[in-house]
Order: sequence, then structure tokens, then C-alpha cells
Amino acid sequence: MSFPILTATALLPAVGAIVTAAVPAARRTAAKWVALLFSLATLVMAAIVLVRFEPGGDRYQLTESHAWIADFGVRYELGVDGIGVVMVALTALLIPFVILAGWHDADPVETKSSRWRPTQGFFALILMVEAMVVLSFEATDVFLFYILFEAMLIPMYFLIGGFGDRAHSGTDENAAAQRSYAAVKFLLYNLAGGLIMLAAVIGLYVVAGSFSLSEIAEARASGSLDMATTTERLLFLGFFFAFAIKAPLWPLHTWLPNAMGEATAPVAVLITAVVDKVGTFAMLRFCLQLFPEASKWATPVIIVLALVSIVYGALLAVGQRDIKRLIAYASVSHFGFIVLGIFAMTSQGQSGATLYMVNHGLSTAALMLVAGFLISRRGSRLIADYGGVQKVAPVLAGTFLIGGLATLSLPGLAPFVSEFLVLVGTFAAYPVAGIIATFGIVLAALYTLVLYQRTMTGPVKTEVRTMPDLKVRELAVVAPLIALLLFLGVFPKPLTEIINPAVEHTMSDVQKQDPRPDVEAAK
Repeated sequence: MSFPILTATALLPAVGAIVTAAVPAARRTAAKWVALLFSLATLVMAAIVLVRFEPGGDRYQLTESHAWIADFGVRYELGVDGIGVVMVALTALLIPFVILAGWHDADPVETKSSRWRPTQGFFALILMVEAMVVLSFEATDVFLFYILFEAMLIPMYFLIGGFGDRAHSGTDENAAAQRSYAAVKFLLYNLAGGLIMLAAVIGLYVVAGSFSLSEIAEARASGSLDMATTTERLLFLGFFFAFAIKAPLWPLHTWLPNAMGEATAPVAVLITAVVDKVGTFAMLRFCLQLFPEASKWATPVIIVLALVSIVYGALLAVGQRDIKRLIAYASVSHFGFIVLGIFAMTSQGQSGATLYMVNHGLSTAALMLVAGFLISRRGSRLIADYGGVQKVAPVLAGTFLIGGLATLSLPGLAPFVSEFLVLVGTFAAYPVAGIIATFGIVLAALYTLVLYQRTMTGPVKTEVRTMPDLKVRELAVVAPLIALLLFLGVFPKPLTEIINPAVEHTMSDVQKQDPRPDVEAAK
């Protein structure tokens, strides 16, 4: 029996969460180091998975399958394709930076309410989220995926509601109320989607007689499983609704600005760069593979929703006064690009969408974490409270600029490649949609450059005159992310070689081929 490396990769952070939580209350620093070491060990395991994965091999590799709940046909089945393996790597890569960036976010502080902030609990919850997200990217049993999809809401609820941003303009009581509202809204939205998905999961089992993704897909391909058109469409909608909330896609996105605004910057990164990717990943793995005909049926409406997300999110980002809410609405726009690429049903679009998931994780992490360092120094999230920062903290301003330029997909930085592929793939199949989506790039340049201009340039405000520049720990967080944005911006081949074969399988599932060009190339 081969070593269960996928299980080990997900089990490490889960064990780390238990060990971190068990560290004595007085040993806060020790708890931080334990969490960091377990996250680094998980990164090593994810790197091994990435190296062992063969892009030209079987669709699902490193598979594991064990009986779990035999009476209901539920199995513990794991496997990664090219899309899943890069998402596991992204998750494992980002968590150490999240832990380092949040090194002091759960330290006790003296407030009017003297609220206790259990450091061990904060880092244990982060590791538990990592374990569930990694396992969800590996799960090939639909019921197992559903359990993980729902279970990750619990630690995220406590991270948002229990460890909110200290830079709040109101009183302690008002801040606590805002955190509670954001956490409950996050939980209710996602639970509502999960309940509808549960009904669809049960319906799928009734129709297919199995929860195994591979078994159902093989039965569909061979013709032994023939779903009625109405049944397939209803099941697709049940799955897609839950994934669209998680993604988040307009008009189901409204929980995200509240959650990101009230959470600490590292937890905000955990939300949008890690957890939300489960939604778009699941669209590729489950919606297209299990319900190919329904996916094609729903494509026109989903493309419209994606375009609204792109433009609406960008327009709201332009009008924001809160730095973190601006980044949240920018992410709504970016997720619109990802969904657009998925449902354009072209190889360029889906490759670009998958690459976009990785690059958006890196760029948003870089921008949000630097923004968190900035906010922690000034104690305010309002854009108007800053000005002239580049004169007193040039390294902070420079890294903030690079993160912002990556967010607007500047050529030479990683998101440009993925956004370009999405637009090319969309334009090939839906020219009008491709043109409308391009307008989102213009708006991205507007909200990013205006944010930088208002916070970093101009006269130095009195409140920022003594602002310190980035420290060694903070540089250790930001520098690797910027290096990756630069490297993947000029050389994305290591990722595209892994992603493209998986995209070919997905295109085969939906029986789609890339549109032929209208003009034949000259011979």
C-alpha cells in the first residue's frame, strides 16, 4: 500500500491545530511558532504532491479510496487533477504568510471592554481551515466534499466574529456588533447555499446510486446513466447556487465586503484567497463534470451574472472610502472574471480561470497584507486618513504599489497572463461579453491608482509623520509574494503545463471544442 500523501497533507494542519490549541495559555509565543512550523510542514508535503503529480498521466492521481459509511455508499475518496493540485499548493503556500502577518493580531490588548483574545485559538482555527480547504480540493466523493464544504464555515465564523479588526472607528461595543453582524451574515449566506446543495447531493445519489465522482462521470460517459433533462438542470442549480455564494458571484456576494471589512487582514486573505476559491474550483470539478448538458444550458445566464460581477464590483470599489472594503469589492470583480473564464467553455478561458485563481490569491494576499500593515500603524481603515506615506515609509508604499498593480493586471505581473487568457477565451466564443469584460480592466486601473494616490502621495499628514517602515517579519511576508508575482508574470509555464491537461478533460466532459477562427491562417 502506497503512502497516503493526500491524507497526510490535510492531516498535518489538523494535527497542528490540536497541538496549537493545547499549548498552555501563558505560552502565546510558543503557540505561534507551533502553528508556523506545522504550516511550513504542510507546505513541504504540498510541494511533494506537486512534484509527484504527472501532468500527462491519469486524470486523478495519488488516489485513495476507503469505505466510510457503507450503508449509504459514502467513501473516503481522494485524488487530485491538475486543477486540484495547484489549488492545494496555493493554499499551503499562503497559510504561513497568513500566520506570520497575523503574528500579533490575537495578542491581548487593553480595551474598555477588556476583551480576551485567545492567541492559541486564533492560530488553531487558521490551521483547521487549511486542513478542510486542502481536503476539499482533494475530495472525489461528493458527500465527503459536501461535509468539508460546510464544516469550514465553523472556524471561519469564529475567526471573523471573535478576532475582528482593531482599527474600528466606533466604540468597542459598536465594533463587536459589526463583527457579529459580519460573521452571522457570512454563516447564514453559506449555510443557505449548503442546505440547497445538500438537497441536490441527495438527489444526485437517488439518480446515480453513488457519491463517487469518478463512478458517476464514467457512467455518464458510457451512457449507462441517463439523467432526465429537468432533473439534471435542477441538480445543477442546487450545486451552482452554493458555489456561487462561496465564490462569491453577484447578487450573492453581499456577505464578502462585511466579512473582509471586519476581519483582520490575514483572515480577510484567508477568506478571499483561500476559502472562496473552493466555490470556483467546485464549479470546474462538479458542475461541469457531473452536469455537462445543464452547464451548457445555464451558460448564457451565468455569463451575464459574471459580467455584472466584473463591472458592478469594480464600480463599487471606485466609490469606497474603506481600504479593506475596496479590496473586497475588487475581489468580487475578479471572481467575475474567473466565473466568466470557466463558463466561456474554451480551453483558453478555463486555463485562464484556473490560473486566475492562483494569481488572484497571490496578488490579493500581497495587497491586503500590506494594507493590514498600513492600517495597524495608523489605526484607521479610512482612505481619507492617509496621505504622503511614501515619504515616510517608502518600502511599505512600494510594496503596496506592486500589490495594487498586480490587482489591476499590469503586464509583467502574474494576473495579467490569466486575465488575458480569460478575455481571449471569452472573446472567441462570446465577443460581446469579452468586450464588456474589458471595461472592468479600465475600472480596476481607476480604483487602484486612486487608492495609491490618496494614501501614499501628496502632503504628509500629521498622523503618519512617525509611521515606521516595514519590519523584517513583514518583509518576510511580502517579499516572497512579490517575487512570485514577478516570476509567474514572465514565466507561467510551470503552472500552465499542469493545468492544461486537466482543462482538456473538462472540455471533453462538456463536449466542447474551441471555436475555429473566422479567417484561415495563410499557408
